[in-house]
Amino acid sequence: MNHLPSTPRRVATRVSVSARYPLVAAPRPARDLLSLDEVATRCGVHAQLISRLVTLSVVDARRDAQGRLWFDRRAPLLIARAQRLHDDLGLNYAALGLVLDLLDRIDHLEGALRRSGHPG
Repeated sequence: MNHLPSTPRRVATRVSVSARYPLVAAPRPARDLLSLDEVATRCGVHAQLISRLVTLSVVDARRDAQGRLWFDRRAPLLIARAQRLHDDLGLNYAALGLVLDLLDRIDHLEGALRRSGHPG
């Protein structure tokens, strides 16, 4: 005859937990940011040119604690646009920031006109 216990038996188990903690926590940039090398590869230009564009405020970048540059995902498009203006119109790199800013403002104003229903 098979008798089942009315209460379940508890079995004691020993759990060994070992945790590993890094000596230095290296902060990772957000996934939506690109490194300088990634941007240079996507644009097909030298990383020094991109650094120069950052210095001239043509392209925005963030620096991490180690001084590395990190870019928004739209940076390659902006750099390609700047490169076209430089190559096709002969604009110097110092003038690119002004021209790109004006083009952005024009795009913004045209978008606002379209949204307002104004015939343009």
